[in-house]
Amino acid sequence: MKLHPDGSIDWRIFVISFVVALACACAAMAATDDAGPGGPKEVYAPSSGQGPIVILISGASTQGFEAYRSYAAEVARLGYYAVLLDAAEISGDSPDWFGGGNLKRTIEQAQRSPQALPGKAAVIGFSRGGGGALAHAARMPDLVTSVVAYYPSTASLSDMRSLAARFQVPILVLAGERDNYQNCCLIESIRAMEAAAKEIKAPFELVVYPNAGHAFNLEAWAVGIGPNKYRAGDAADAWQRTIKMLRQYQPLR
Repeated sequence: MKLHPDGSIDWRIFVISFVVALACACAAMAATDDAGPGGPKEVYAPSSGQGPIVILISGASTQGFEAYRSYAAEVARLGYYAVLLDAAEISGDSPDWFGGGNLKRTIEQAQRSPQALPGKAAVIGFSRGGGGALAHAARMPDLVTSVVAYYPSTASLSDMRSLAARFQVPILVLAGERDNYQNCCLIESIRAMEAAAKEIKAPFELVVYPNAGHAFNLEAWAVGIGPNKYRAGDAADAWQRTIKMLRQYQPLR
């Protein structure tokens, strides 16, 4: 911070420096409010060149995209072309023509971007968006390489055998043992999903964090009630597992 000779702060320099820093922090993001095919979305491009496509599907938070923007930006900083999509467009309880159709159109639209590498997309979903990823993305092997679902909503995914029978891409589920938020993402349902997937030998991995609740990886949104709080250690572990999944099935080129 620059000072005047008398020791006072040169506020003009301070403000300019702050604006420059903010611009740099947001450089990876090109936000759009596209209400057309694929629904509202925000795009986070890699800092240079082209990146493989990663579609992120938000949860149903009243804060909208706010809790997920930093996560999408981190994915872009890894070198990916990240698209953040509203969970309402791809929810697990959406009719197939709506949820699956919008996801398909979003991926196809991303594939046309000059900042995206040709090819399939990896999909990461949170809560309601995680349920949507399991219901739709996990059965799109022609468009999707893999799915990572954080504490996925299972409220509308009651028939786990039928759901698992449609899994056609590798799946990683990251869940909190103590998730009791609105009973949307109970570990009992997720374990039933795991059992159904194992029965048919679907490529499915479940990682359970014993002391975690809902939104344990989102510092900006974690509910803060009972066990549903941000947990830095679990968040870091889940992030590393997500990176490993991306590197394995959606590698940078």
